[in-house]
Amino acid sequence: MREIERWCGIECTVNRVGDRFHDQLHRSGHHDRIEDLDRIAALGFGAIRYPVLWERVSPDTPDAADWSWCDERLDHLDRLGLRVIAGLVHHGSGPHYTNLLDDSFAPGLARHAAAVAQRYPWISDWTPVNEPVTTARFAALYGHWYPHARDERSFWRALLNQIDATRLAMRAIRAVNPVARLIQTDDLGRTWATTPLADQAAFDNQRRWMGWDLLCGRVVAGHPLWHRLCAMGFGERLRVIADDPCPPDIIGINHYPTSDRFLDHRVQLYPPDAHGVNARQSFADIPAVRTLDPGPDPFGAALREAWDRYTLPLALTEVHIGCTREEQMRWARVAWEAACEAQADGVDVRAITAWSVLGSHDWDQLVTAEGAYEPGLFDLAGVTPRATGLAQQWQALATAEPAQDVATQPGWWQHAGRLTFDRMPRAAAAAAHRRPVFAASRPLLICGATGTLGQALASACTARGITYRLTDRAACDLLDPSSIDAALDSISPWAVINATGWVRVDDAEDEEEACLAINAAAAVRLAERCAAREIPVTAISSDLVFDGVLGRAYHEDDTPNPLNVYGRSKLAMEQGSLARGYRSLVIRAAAFFSPHDPHNFAHAVAQALARGDCFDAADDQKVSPAYVPALVNAVLDLVIDGAPGIHHLAPADSLSWYDFARKVAVALGRSPDMIRPVPGSHLGWRAPRPANSALTSRHLAPLPEGITDFAAHYLASSAKVDRKLPAGA
Repeated sequence: MREIERWCGIECTVNRVGDRFHDQLHRSGHHDRIEDLDRIAALGFGAIRYPVLWERVSPDTPDAADWSWCDERLDHLDRLGLRVIAGLVHHGSGPHYTNLLDDSFAPGLARHAAAVAQRYPWISDWTPVNEPVTTARFAALYGHWYPHARDERSFWRALLNQIDATRLAMRAIRAVNPVARLIQTDDLGRTWATTPLADQAAFDNQRRWMGWDLLCGRVVAGHPLWHRLCAMGFGERLRVIADDPCPPDIIGINHYPTSDRFLDHRVQLYPPDAHGVNARQSFADIPAVRTLDPGPDPFGAALREAWDRYTLPLALTEVHIGCTREEQMRWARVAWEAACEAQADGVDVRAITAWSVLGSHDWDQLVTAEGAYEPGLFDLAGVTPRATGLAQQWQALATAEPAQDVATQPGWWQHAGRLTFDRMPRAAAAAAHRRPVFAASRPLLICGATGTLGQALASACTARGITYRLTDRAACDLLDPSSIDAALDSISPWAVINATGWVRVDDAEDEEEACLAINAAAAVRLAERCAAREIPVTAISSDLVFDGVLGRAYHEDDTPNPLNVYGRSKLAMEQGSLARGYRSLVIRAAAFFSPHDPHNFAHAVAQALARGDCFDAADDQKVSPAYVPALVNAVLDLVIDGAPGIHHLAPADSLSWYDFARKVAVALGRSPDMIRPVPGSHLGWRAPRPANSALTSRHLAPLPEGITDFAAHYLASSAKVDRKLPAGA
């Protein structure tokens, strides 16, 4: 049996919105970072989908081409032994002098293809046009991308132009390299519907194949959509394409959780952003995974349907999900298992592709405006790209090594909680109705059941489907080595997070020995016991390891110099954990606040304002308040990534306590004038505090500020309490 290859790809969309071109290679920074290729090659992939894009090579005129960027990178990939699958247009409409509806698009791309092939004759694998059906929908049916058409005839014209461009491009390429292969990608999902929309679903389920059908010369008399296109005046073009087809050497299937759709005529049941319309009626268009039961079969159904239809070699050419780290890893595992199962059933599956190796930008806005960044195998938030747990997952797929424990657990699309709309029964084989059974996996051990952070970490694990054990002092006493040993041996965790600790900064000045015993000695003891079992441990430190004299936010490489006992205890913990632990991770964060815990500064502000009291806050000390729900999710990502060393988790902006309190007041709808600025020395603190202990990171993205979210949760919780109070209380 042929070994399934592992390919990879860089999100390289260059699409046009109005007169602006959105370039993912600039958004990711890869345009200026050739060393990315060495990082990618080190992961052992056999091939890479890589851009030689028309819009980037000849942006101004077809007669002027700048090959310098491509020359350097393609030569480097060749030296690295990473086979190139060259992409020429990726969701684009071509340079400014053409577009998807223009007659010049196809010959223009063919001219570019000929030039690329002549310059790089060693490239054998090609995708001249990525996802032609999807691109035609977004640019000419829905109007998201240039040329922003919104009618069916424009959709078909855009699709036919892309198919002609592919045919002509491959003809030009094969004139240089006769054995060049066409790897034709497109999104492949299926549409289900309520009975009144059965015709629309049937049409959608035919349209999804049209890119490959056209290339294979199948759109002739008798094809389900032949008469529809002929009625629009495309009959002669269809005949020309059918007489000179260009069937793919490999069909590339791109599949996402949202690829499968469900159409419902009962629009009143769904939010307005799900509403659509055809020529006859309105309907809701939602991801099928959110309503069908049993849910769609990700990857497996698409592979089998494509094989049954074409009997051509297949590859999964985009495997990516924008979600938390463990869900990305689970999606990759499910894709690999589906490919292996299909191959075992006789389907010719050639490869599976780790897409968005460097992550992707703006897809939450459909690449129409700047939006969110989704990490991939590397996280680009820091000064240099940082490998994530997803990179480890893709490496593990090629070896006998087991996947990480979190990757073996079910993905969100396999949970009952995926059904965010009314359950719609789906006719399926009996096997599809059986809930999948997953082997038990080792838990994440969280020490600190009675603390804010421990509880928040446990809640985040529950939400993310991460198996965990949360222990209190009775179950794992960090002051007792035998208790630690017993807990580690009985629980057998894959990692440990120490969320215990002394938190009373001022009391530590009077109880130094107790503070050091808990924050330093106990934490280091846990790290040592974990190291004996090769279990990574994460410890939570503080901004108070710094003296505040630097005059700017502290990053991970700055030298600590604590001013108080609490800070000294945390520094001792850091040094001991890093020196004696196994792949120890130290998280520095500050000024935790959460709507779920009354013992924090923001909550104290909210309670004072609710009573109508003014609130005094220091205006001469800067901090980086960490919103606990965001903090714990970032911690879990780092633990899953296996990130060692010291990392700062902090919001982008530092605030004085006074400014922090004013922001809380505004978010709560209260007057910020109720916050009174005072020097920190007037607040009765016994422990000296640094004037500016703000944190920043060279490695990680800033945390969300969280104040607005805190206020919304606080107000909602207060409203619930008010409703429960008896009248007159």
